[in-house]
Amino acid sequence: MSKSLKRVLADAEAKGLSLEPLRLDEGTLTADAAAAAAGTTPGQIVKSIILRNPNSDEHILFLTAGNNMVDLNKAAQTAGHALEKADAASIRRVTGFAIGGVSPLGHLTPPRTFLDPDILTYPTVWAAAGTPHHIFEIVPAVLKEKTGAVLADFTVPK
Repeated sequence: MSKSLKRVLADAEAKGLSLEPLRLDEGTLTADAAAAAAGTTPGQIVKSIILRNPNSDEHILFLTAGNNMVDLNKAAQTAGHALEKADAASIRRVTGFAIGGVSPLGHLTPPRTFLDPDILTYPTVWAAAGTPHHIFEIVPAVLKEKTGAVLADFTVPK
């Protein structure tokens, strides 16, 4: 088991969750691929999008329904300052995860987190479990609570 997956499971357990990660040989690099492998819809795949403040290097997590995209202007309004896409190296440095495996849980540096309200319309959703090949299922309200995410409008349809 990878260090990243172990960290996600340990964080979940510390928060009172018992996750059962599903290994996807096809990987989780896109919401469509993860949805097909998990037998669900793209909207039920939670994308963990990391943006950064160019003035402070703060990295912010935007949990987004898989059928939506983060709108950079809306995200900046939500965050209260300018944002830009974070590069792979800074994402790994701050979160401990590689792109495609960024989980809502288990970050090296816990980020400020925002949640796409569309996620709450599903009975369950799937999110990356720390690797590009593992996802876990969770009830959206529990995801919001355990990540401390704030509901915000920062998306546009894909």
